[in-house]
Amino acid sequence: MTIQESSGTFDKYLQVLKRRWIPTLGIFVCVFIILQVATLFKKPYYLAEGKLKFQRINTTSSLTGVGTEMGKLEPLVDDKNNPLNTEAEVIRSVPVVKSTINKLNLKDNKSVNLKTKQFLQMLTVKEIKGADVLSISYKDKNPQLAAQVVNTLIDVYLEYNISAHRTQAATARKFIEKQLPNAELVVRQAEAELAGFKEKYKIVSLQEEATKALEVITSLQQQISEAQSRFADAEAQIQGIRKQLGMNSQQAVVMTSLSQTSGVQDILKEIQQLESQLAARRTVLQDNHPQIIDLQYKLQSLNGLLQQRIKNVVGTTSSQLNNNFQLGELQQQLSARLVELESNRLGLASQITTLSGLQTAYKQRLNNLPRLEQQQRQFERKVQAAQSTYSLLLQKLQESRIAENQNLGNASMISEAEVPEESISSPIFLYLSTGLLASLTALATVYVLEKIDKSIKTTEQAKELLKFTLLGIIPNFNNSNKSIIGNEEIEAYNKRLVVRDMPRSPINEAYRMLRSNLKFISADKELKVIVVTSSVPREGKSTVAANLAVTMAQMERKVLLVDADMRRPVQHKIWEVINNEGLSNLIVGQGEIRTAIKQVMDNLYVLTSGVTPPNPGSLLDSKKMAVLIQTLSIYYDFVIIDAPSLNVAADAVTLGQMADGVLFVVRPGVVDSVSASIAKELLEKSGQNVLGQVVNGVISQTERYNYYYSTEEKNLQETVEIGSRERLV
Repeated sequence: MTIQESSGTFDKYLQVLKRRWIPTLGIFVCVFIILQVATLFKKPYYLAEGKLKFQRINTTSSLTGVGTEMGKLEPLVDDKNNPLNTEAEVIRSVPVVKSTINKLNLKDNKSVNLKTKQFLQMLTVKEIKGADVLSISYKDKNPQLAAQVVNTLIDVYLEYNISAHRTQAATARKFIEKQLPNAELVVRQAEAELAGFKEKYKIVSLQEEATKALEVITSLQQQISEAQSRFADAEAQIQGIRKQLGMNSQQAVVMTSLSQTSGVQDILKEIQQLESQLAARRTVLQDNHPQIIDLQYKLQSLNGLLQQRIKNVVGTTSSQLNNNFQLGELQQQLSARLVELESNRLGLASQITTLSGLQTAYKQRLNNLPRLEQQQRQFERKVQAAQSTYSLLLQKLQESRIAENQNLGNASMISEAEVPEESISSPIFLYLSTGLLASLTALATVYVLEKIDKSIKTTEQAKELLKFTLLGIIPNFNNSNKSIIGNEEIEAYNKRLVVRDMPRSPINEAYRMLRSNLKFISADKELKVIVVTSSVPREGKSTVAANLAVTMAQMERKVLLVDADMRRPVQHKIWEVINNEGLSNLIVGQGEIRTAIKQVMDNLYVLTSGVTPPNPGSLLDSKKMAVLIQTLSIYYDFVIIDAPSLNVAADAVTLGQMADGVLFVVRPGVVDSVSASIAKELLEKSGQNVLGQVVNGVISQTERYNYYYSTEEKNLQETVEIGSRERLV
């Protein structure tokens, strides 16, 4: 809100107080007197005060290191909350208050046990800023009782505080005792799971096992490499010996076995001898010679015996073996070496296979170690967590048992209440409080009156509501304005023709300003005929029309004032003329213009309403009326028509269609906002040329700005003209 808006709002409130100053002052005085009288007969109150100090950590607990968390003053919701507020609410709680009431047997004025609500109304618990201290005060008409109440309340609270902390410790102990068996069971289960895991996978120390596995794998690899080297060397020697002997290892074994068997060798020797004899005999004898046949038969028998013995020795016949069953010494050595190398080769192959299998097994174990280690860590964490929880519960159980037997109160009295010597009823405070209450009551009354009163009260309200151009402001001079206009002029003012009878009055200047603004607003087209109307009766439209006519006539212009308000004609009373013949007579053709129109002063003529007809609206809406106005506008320089109010009849709307424009009169304090809004809507919907509005009967004390009320013509002219031009722009 800007400074100008704030100033405008203040001015509005000030104007309301100016308008309602009588009821405002009356209510203020009455309420103030009543409150002062009531205060004089009221017995004073005395205020006793005691103080409680709260410590962050309980002193007793800090000595043992146990129960420190129970003694801390910490908020439960967030850091912004002050824990002292919580303690203050505990002090004001029903159990503490009731215990205090019962101990002191407090009674009210009717000798009935004091209610908790009544006690709390007299009790005040507040925090002392910058310190962990609460101030507890109680007011009562009895000073001794006030001090006694405070001290008793503090004692009750301290007992409650200690009991609450002990209860907290006992509750914690019971809870821990209930949780311990479950925690112990969880530890055992976790340890059993870890032991089963180690037993299943034969785990002692995975880290050491991994190190040893790497060493074993490296050692096995070296052994495998050595065995493979020896295996290759043996294989090479075997191939060389095979080439020398012309047989494989199996054959060499068989031949060596046969060469070392005496039965086989003996038969071989006999066979060799027979073959020698047979060869010698064939040189001299025929093949069919009996000796040859006998030798052949013997040789055949020995060969059969040889085959039988060979089969007995090696399990096969000589047809499957080399026929050379007699080996030399070198061949026997080579055969033995071949057999030895073959045996070594087979041993090395078996060793390599065994070592490779061991290496593969160790590698698989080593590859599984990270997974096993992860699983082991999970089991160990589970065991550690269970053991930690169990150990913590054991520790807290011991602490809670100790804390339960300690005095864990975190509050102490630092100042007990003393009997007050002076009452809290200060005269200055009483005057200020009663004055404030009286002022608030008066302002509330003004507010209610303003809400009830729907009338337009100021020129500003009229401007804001109607949005018509402000052409003139006519002041209201009542008996309070005698110092301005003089006693001898009041009687003339009461006759309503102020412009004619008081030419030097400020109200005369206001009408002159209205005349100037009408001339200014019709600079392009001269106004000949205007209709003067209002929202409701008693707004002074007839007076405005009469004085405006006088002002126009004073400018040497021939002016005709027509009283078209046939329901409540006034102009003949204002001008003190006879109303036996007038407008209604001319419309129906029962009168003549020269006799109906009466000259009341220089350049000013009046056409009264005439005989009141049964249907004024029909007459005014007739063609004869339109012709009559047109005719009159020819003979007169300016025609002013005094039309009925818009809430009485729609005659002003009808006449407005025949005139050059409508002049709308508003009187603050008479017309309400609803009637004014309806009148405005009626004029706008009927397409009237509303020249502007004239605010009549303005009271200077109720206006926000001083639009008029200056004895100097220049100041009056500048003020009104500025207001009018603002609306025109």
